[in-house]
Amino acid sequence: MAFAIPKTTYTGKIKEVVLGKGPKAITVGGETSYPFHLFEGEMPHPPRIAIEVYDTPPDDWSEASLEPYRDVLRDPVAWAKKAAAYGADLIALQLVSTDPNGLNTPSDQAAETAKKVAAAVDIPVIVNGSGSPEKDAELLRKVAEACDGMNLVVGPVVVDNYKQIGAGAIAYKHTVAANSPIDINLAKQLNILLGNLGVPDGQIIVDPTTGGLGYGIEYTYSVMERDRMAALTQQDERLQFPIICDLGKEIWKTKEAKAEDSPLMGNAAKRGVLMEAITAQLLLLAGADVLIMRHPEAIRLVRGMITDLMA
Repeated sequence: MAFAIPKTTYTGKIKEVVLGKGPKAITVGGETSYPFHLFEGEMPHPPRIAIEVYDTPPDDWSEASLEPYRDVLRDPVAWAKKAAAYGADLIALQLVSTDPNGLNTPSDQAAETAKKVAAAVDIPVIVNGSGSPEKDAELLRKVAEACDGMNLVVGPVVVDNYKQIGAGAIAYKHTVAANSPIDINLAKQLNILLGNLGVPDGQIIVDPTTGGLGYGIEYTYSVMERDRMAALTQQDERLQFPIICDLGKEIWKTKEAKAEDSPLMGNAAKRGVLMEAITAQLLLLAGADVLIMRHPEAIRLVRGMITDLMA
């Protein structure tokens, strides 16, 4: 008697979201089964990888993560072009200089930087603010206006600023990254609030907050897994959105990624690359549609896994 693979019956589908404009715009989402369960359903669009670009030279990166970008650290436009040359599907501009507890770069100045970066590359652009809800409410609204019609992904959008940023996304046609603190109920609540505000479903992507390997990845994985179960088998329409995971910064800030070579820990560069690649692979298996990564070698490893799993 032939063996029959047990199959799950799915009644839901992840919504498709288009990111960017022009011939290199990409579509994410559209899954009708659990991640890479191609024997049960479809993944019409492979997961995509964005490469980080900072608007100011980072002062806390390890040598291994600095090395691929050392010649462009002071120029975000040149950095974005180099990331594109490394094969990025998207650019993830991190406006870290706008942090009120740091350089506190004015929002108008940061919005101009975002506009220059978006205009310099022909692939979709993600723009992440400082993480301060109050500052980002102003900052991302100005970014949306300055980049009118470019269909950026702007975030993190949280409960404290979703009205201001959501209104800007509606007016200037951008996608919002709805961020919640590793909690499926809070994620759903924010999606509902954005929908009630009038943000179209085709302009919402979910950021569940990402923990790194050894630093909370199990919590992120569990929430993403529950999200996909509710979306695909329970027809929960307010969870049927693509997922974006900002993992590069979470990995490379850990003490293990920054520690030097040692007989116990091994080679520092290889260690950091493997930590990033393994974290990315876990997030893909949990349901990530977009990964924000840093090191080109880690990205190469993850692309190989995606190719194998999509075959």
